[in-house]
Amino acid sequence: MQWRDSPLERRLGVRLPIIQAPMAGGASTARLTAAVSEAGGLGSVAGGLLPPDDLRVAIRDVRALTDRPFAVNLFASLSEPSLSGAREWAKLTGAQSVPSPPPWPRFEDQLAVVIAERVPVFSFTFGIPELPEMDALVIGTATTVAEAEALERSGVDAVVAQGYEAGGHRGTFLAAVEHSLIATMALVPLIVDAVSIPVIAAGGIMDGRGVAAAFALGAQAVAMGTAFLGCAEAGVSQAYRAALGSDTTVTAVMTGRDARVVRTPLIDRLEASGLRPPDFPLPLLLAPDAPVFAGQAGGLARFLPAGELVHALAQETDAVLSRPTGDGQASDVAVRGALASKERKSR
Repeated sequence: MQWRDSPLERRLGVRLPIIQAPMAGGASTARLTAAVSEAGGLGSVAGGLLPPDDLRVAIRDVRALTDRPFAVNLFASLSEPSLSGAREWAKLTGAQSVPSPPPWPRFEDQLAVVIAERVPVFSFTFGIPELPEMDALVIGTATTVAEAEALERSGVDAVVAQGYEAGGHRGTFLAAVEHSLIATMALVPLIVDAVSIPVIAAGGIMDGRGVAAAFALGAQAVAMGTAFLGCAEAGVSQAYRAALGSDTTVTAVMTGRDARVVRTPLIDRLEASGLRPPDFPLPLLLAPDAPVFAGQAGGLARFLPAGELVHALAQETDAVLSRPTGDGQASDVAVRGALASKERKSR
């Protein structure tokens, strides 16, 4: 099976169809974005929470480190958060007061920066915003076939099929999240058969086995977030990295929007309260600890520099797809890589 040199890969202008998923809140850094792009993949700037001036700085910081293509991700327009219910929620979390939320960045202002900076790839999640004509390749996020079809009708160039396993916020926008929890193995081929634009697989992909499986299902690229959280360039703590193999759950209590995070006693307590969380992102300001956004396969994370991880993924995928089916050798290659990473982790 040919997985390199896909039509989407050529349109992205990259050497490998491996995309570092945008991870808002600090995990995505300029160093991580640039390192992935320099290694031949597509790094991503997580711009959803950034005011326009900060977004411009983030884009220029990446450009100072690489001249390779990269993406910028924004959240489709969201309403200004209301303080309704915040006081009751603060009592549950132990917060001493209800802080005023920072000014909510307007999508239109953020998009103006993306256009002015001539970003080569633009992606969005949480819906379908109205977009002007853009020079960038445009990617939307879907968690169901209906969402993918709506994105195709809107004119996007490619769609991310975000499986149930994925860490971070769900991109669901047409139906309730509980009706949109479809695993990557089922979602990718369903969307591939339903749309004519390229599909990018996301959710639970951590090594060459996962990349190969995504291409076997019809994807033209993969988006990986949790896999890059073990990299030194990611803006997370050692405690965050150590928690990647823990049990996860999809919940709205930590941010106000459904997201897959590592389960904690605080989450259990907040869910048991029966109270509706305040609007996104107020719960983040009221929680004593920041949530650990992570996918279901976080236990396979490798503690490698981002460039080394991209190269390892490419080598593993080549090995999986070049060996005869059923001889066990292809799987052994990827498994040995995962075991080596665990040895590195324990040092």
